[in-house]
Amino acid sequence: MSGINRALKLNEKTSKLNLSNKVKCVFISHHKSDLDYCKKVAEYIMKSGIDVYLDEYDYDLKHQVQTNNPTGIVRCIKKGINSSSHMLCVISPNTLYSKWVPWEIGYGYDKTTIGALTFKGITESSLPDYIKTVPVIRGTKSLNSYLSKISGYSEDYMKSYGYISSHTKASHSLDTVLDWNL
Repeated sequence: MSGINRALKLNEKTSKLNLSNKVKCVFISHHKSDLDYCKKVAEYIMKSGIDVYLDEYDYDLKHQVQTNNPTGIVRCIKKGINSSSHMLCVISPNTLYSKWVPWEIGYGYDKTTIGALTFKGITESSLPDYIKTVPVIRGTKSLNSYLSKISGYSEDYMKSYGYISSHTKASHSLDTVLDWNL
């Protein structure tokens, strides 16, 4: 049981099938400079059996950005959000300077279940006001709980089958990205 990245063209057929079968999918809203960390989060979410939409492989979106076509960018972002059941807004120091993250949240507000994920070291007081209206996931422990709720499986079940990891291991795959227990 492993999720897919619905933005990857190779997954297009499976994406459509998963969408029609109401397989859960998390749109990862982020600042482009956080992509490497977001890939780690996306891999962890997919390992839990939940699809993601991470724009790294959305080549149409990349083309729209390269040609400076805001209308095309909006069309691509809408497509990603509309194919997702949930949205996870990644909060880092870079998010404060994003042009697109607030727009994505505004568009996805009534279309998805929105949550925010804070990267390491982000304090409660540094959260943007538009994030204070949604549930905030602050660390790996609460991300595990979030994934359990989305999947409908208990955390114990997900841990026993290796879909999520407890922090009893020597190191967790997200230790460089997230705090453990906030």
